Amino acid sequence: MERAAVLGAGAWGTALAIHLARCGFRVLLWDRSPERAAAMQEARENRDYLPGVPFPEEVTVTADMASVAGCRRLVLAVPSAVLRDVATAVAAHADSGSWVVCATKGLEEGSGKLAHEVLTEVFGERTAGWAVLSGPSFADEVGRGLPTAITVAQPDLGRAEAMAAWFRCDPVRVYTSDDPVGVELGGAVKNVIAIAAGIADGMGLGYNARAALITRGLAEMSRLGVAWGGQAETFAGLTGLGDLVLTCTGPLSRNHQLGETLGRGTAVDRVPATLWRRAEGVRAARALHAKARELGVEMPITEQVYRVLYEGEDPRQALHSLMHRSPKAEQPLSARDDQA
Repeated sequence: MERAAVLGAGAWGTALAIHLARCGFRVLLWDRSPERAAAMQEARENRDYLPGVPFPEEVTVTADMASVAGCRRLVLAVPSAVLRDVATAVAAHADSGSWVVCATKGLEEGSGKLAHEVLTEVFGERTAGWAVLSGPSFADEVGRGLPTAITVAQPDLGRAEAMAAWFRCDPVRVYTSDDPVGVELGGAVKNVIAIAAGIADGMGLGYNARAALITRGLAEMSRLGVAWGGQAETFAGLTGLGDLVLTCTGPLSRNHQLGETLGRGTAVDRVPATLWRRAEGVRAARALHAKARELGVEMPITEQVYRVLYEGEDPRQALHSLMHRSPKAEQPLSARDDQA
């Protein structure tokens, strides 16, 4: 059996490791904690992040980064906050002919860089190729073998296809794209909009409000994406609209859960630390707020989420600010202006 290594044993990394085993690979699942790795290897499941989903016998859990040496298929599924550190550690052991797929959703803190930009800086020419993976995919459902569709993106569609093939087995359908910027931005922006949708649900504002946030959130996502160099069409697909709808409506979404907690009246500094840490939208809101200002793109929902999270704004005031903006004509997804 051919080998694949998944770096990051959170819910998403664990689910991808299980899926790759179903696809016929012998999988190494890496966790930075020797204690957690040993516990998972003994229990044959990830009781912290994906309880009740047993590991196939082809999955081995380790905390030894050197184990990736000689493995030509590498999947990075770590939080955006540690992506550069983990990628740097991987690069020190990886074979120069390795292929790297990044399944991280979010932007690097501080720099605001996309995951593929971080990979390019870290690996340089030391890999055969890289790609990013995204799409509407709750880890629990992927781990349990429920039908899912995802996208693998790389500017060279031939390379994207080569890496997409790793994940092609039932019940996951894998598409390819040559727009990694658009694919990655969809995965980052949707988390921020999901916090807004959760706030609205926590406040009991109804389905109309949620639909409005999803639709106008999609417009924000598209405007920023096009200004960043992405393709407008990407945001109408799985990694844009698809992931946005799932994350804004699905009860398994940590970002939506965080928003609901805030919408029900919990102060930011009283949010459980685990929920705050695991919700990628918290970090993404700050990075996207800064990038939108840099590119001159108006993102009113993202702006209000940022103010709630980082400036202490009351969610009711955020709602008032959104509802009382000056009237505008609705713009199509491809519009490259500041209308919102």
